[in-house]
Amino acid sequence: MFKFEEICELIQLVGSSGVASVEVDHAGSRVRIEGRSGVVSAPAAAPTVVVSDTRSVSRVNDADMPSAPAADDEEDLHVISSPIVGTFYRAPNPDADPYAKVGDYVEKGQTLCIVEAMKLMNEIECDVRGTIVKVVPENAQAVEYGEQLFVIRAS
Repeated sequence: MFKFEEICELIQLVGSSGVASVEVDHAGSRVRIEGRSGVVSAPAAAPTVVVSDTRSVSRVNDADMPSAPAADDEEDLHVISSPIVGTFYRAPNPDADPYAKVGDYVEKGQTLCIVEAMKLMNEIECDVRGTIVKVVPENAQAVEYGEQLFVIRAS
């Protein structure tokens, strides 16, 4: 049986390599990952995991922005995407304040949210300094691999 980490690694390799698909048999389990169609299938007993490869999206539609940025400002936008399939949480627990919200200035390495996958809480850190322009998913919403989580105006 495949470990979750192994499947995530395969997804990342297929997504970054441009390979159309890969199928791996291991210890009686079979996983097929298709790069462009975005479907990962596992043995019949396991659920199918759907993964969208949207990492190539580097710009945000003006209609999605609270206030449309000028054309020059659009170059400074940076998207933080989900590295895994899971459930998006804005805070460490339901009673806590969100890690980050629109208008907050964030530093590189600062925790922005949690994506829960298979009962593991994965902290997602910022990889640039800047101001949060948009939080894309709603709290407790399911997110897919490569799905946009935050839009940040880098500074």
